[in-house]
Amino acid sequence: MQELLWLPRQAQPSFGPPFKTASVTVYLDSTTTSCLASRPKMERHSASVAKIAGAVRVFFEKSEPYRIFHGSTNSTRPARPGSTRAVDISALRHVLAVDPKRRIALVEPNVPMDRLVEATLPHGLVPPVVMEFPGITAGGGFAGTAGESSSFRYGFFDDTVERVEMVLADGAVVYASREANERPDLFRGAAGAVGTLGITTLLEVRLMDAKKYVRTRYRHTTSVAEAVAAVREEVARPENDYVDSILFSKDHGVVITGTLTDEKPEDVKPQTFSGAWDPWFYMHAKDRTTASSSTAASSSTVTTTAPASSTVDYIPLAEYLFRYDRGGFWVGSAGFRYFWMVPFTRFTRWFLDDFLHTRMMYRALHGSGESARLIVQDIAMPFETSEALVDHTAAELDIWPLWLCPLKRRGPPTFHPFTTTPPQASSKEEAAVAVAAKADDITPAANNQAQQNEMMLNIGVWGWGPVDPAAFVQKNRELEAKVRELGGMKWLYAHTYYKPDEFWSMYGGRAWYDALREKYQATKLPSVWDKVHVDADVARGKRAHWLKGIWPFGGLWGVVKSIESKDYMLHQNATWKWKGEKGKRE
Repeated sequence: MQELLWLPRQAQPSFGPPFKTASVTVYLDSTTTSCLASRPKMERHSASVAKIAGAVRVFFEKSEPYRIFHGSTNSTRPARPGSTRAVDISALRHVLAVDPKRRIALVEPNVPMDRLVEATLPHGLVPPVVMEFPGITAGGGFAGTAGESSSFRYGFFDDTVERVEMVLADGAVVYASREANERPDLFRGAAGAVGTLGITTLLEVRLMDAKKYVRTRYRHTTSVAEAVAAVREEVARPENDYVDSILFSKDHGVVITGTLTDEKPEDVKPQTFSGAWDPWFYMHAKDRTTASSSTAASSSTVTTTAPASSTVDYIPLAEYLFRYDRGGFWVGSAGFRYFWMVPFTRFTRWFLDDFLHTRMMYRALHGSGESARLIVQDIAMPFETSEALVDHTAAELDIWPLWLCPLKRRGPPTFHPFTTTPPQASSKEEAAVAVAAKADDITPAANNQAQQNEMMLNIGVWGWGPVDPAAFVQKNRELEAKVRELGGMKWLYAHTYYKPDEFWSMYGGRAWYDALREKYQATKLPSVWDKVHVDADVARGKRAHWLKGIWPFGGLWGVVKSIESKDYMLHQNATWKWKGEKGKRE
């Protein structure tokens, strides 16, 4: 029988005697029979961490820069010229254990979401926040920013992480958590700091009960204001486990809500999205609301418990979690516009399906050099000014659809996006609440407003920008200025053009961050700004080779690079895909 191991909690004296593998100490947990990782798994992990720590220590002693090699990326920032030496952490890609009793998964940082879900679902468990692209990793979700359609309830992905193991900039291996005696300042600071305080090497991820299906409702909206208001309304409904929205235009939107359930009417076939002949989710949502809008238009009564303009699907849980993978929300359609001679039809989407999953599209995007002119921005906005930002993107960028996703707001200090409602917009909202409270002769309105102030609305703006590099940079800078004016904040995974003073002022200065860097020996590492900003000159020299600038060679080279990666096999062999009640795809 294999000995089972768990990581040490320094505050727990009940842990048994430690054993050591390389420079990492692992403790046997004598307090629970639901222990986690087997000794061979922990020994392999500890040996990998020791190797990483040793490499980092050498760089620290020599004061030499280095980069982290993860093996994949979900960023759209252009690669920086002139590579530096790398610390390879690509071996840290395993789910070491799932503990059903404690509802915890022990996860290495390069574990992608689909592998994590495949490991937890057999135990009847699932992470509360699952990034909707299967290839996004647990470490990326912690060190970056990851919020999805369950984030109105559970927050960012790192809010579901209980504890992390990190290699600090001097090579020390430490643990951090929210516990007062286990570096809570490092735990909070490292979340969203894109690896600038150290390398995350292990995460303890909280889990919750899974269900077989997500009962999914599509609520048609006819204006931006209605869509924003409907998202707010749906967030307040206790039965909703998932809420997001798609704006196809200013006068056609859909608010999508999901409720976990094990029940499904016998005469209803589960709706899936992972098969090559399945619809892309955003197109399915549009069709559902287009079909329902005529029915809704003839209805004169809309209740607050079940909006008339809605339709329902029963979607297997994993199919729901990764519903946007095929087509990458809708960014995959941009590839058809690039290769304009290929028609955008159900047949061509079926025929080219291997190329139209997010992993493959990221490979092609970076290989082609076209990331330098694709606007991919997620923007956290106050609900009160969201419509104004949509007006701006419609007028200046003409990018549709847009994604709306409500998120719990976390206040500073943090590198996660947070919102500050402009005074004028705040005054209008308070007045509206006061009028509503007086008209209804009730008091909960103010309490509801206080609850809503803890929320913000992410707006995903993803589509082609100007072909001219200078115009592309200018449009991005104008967007950044408008976002700040309206009290919002961009996510840092994409193109970021802020000047240093601009950048640091958004986060309340850098004193709190520099204090953490000093305390944890990270002053020799690049800062957050160093890692995320895109220099305008680099953006203008967007292609590494002149041939990529000649259509369609850049796109074809991206296709070649995606094929070389063999990432298409990951979806072909995925076990999370729905196979029906009897093991066969329905």
